[in-house]
Amino acid sequence: MKRVLVKSVFDAFDYVMDHYYPYDLDNLAKKKDTYVVISIQDTHTNGFGIQFCENKFCKGVLTLYFDDIVKDVDGAVLFNEEHARKIIDFISNHKDVDTLLIHCYAGMSRSRAVGAFAVKMLGGDNSDYFKYGSPNPYVYELLNNTWLEKLFFEALPD
Repeated sequence: MKRVLVKSVFDAFDYVMDHYYPYDLDNLAKKKDTYVVISIQDTHTNGFGIQFCENKFCKGVLTLYFDDIVKDVDGAVLFNEEHARKIIDFISNHKDVDTLLIHCYAGMSRSRAVGAFAVKMLGGDNSDYFKYGSPNPYVYELLNNTWLEKLFFEALPD
């Protein structure tokens, strides 16, 4: 992956639409990079009403439903290890694309935490994610711990 982009749902939609082209006129697409999407949606609204799908440029979509919280709250869904494993596997399986696009509603907390983690997992410097924003600390820490645990168990001899 050459880049990790963190966006609001609205900006993610615009990014995807920049890849749109009329039938058989793909040369008219404004952007031509390959990308994958991690779509983080709210549970209380059962999502945002927007679902991304694979196409010529989009090589994969992972849609997850969890809320922007850091501890259990009645009626909300807390980020969990299953979510973390899905994100780690998704990133691992799509390293060949140009762009990882991550969005939540505002692009400020949940998706920023996933973006910071993705940059770290891919070997980059994620300090700007913390300097210029507020990644959800619970999401980031659980992703990081799950990844380290995965690396530990993969390193064990058979």
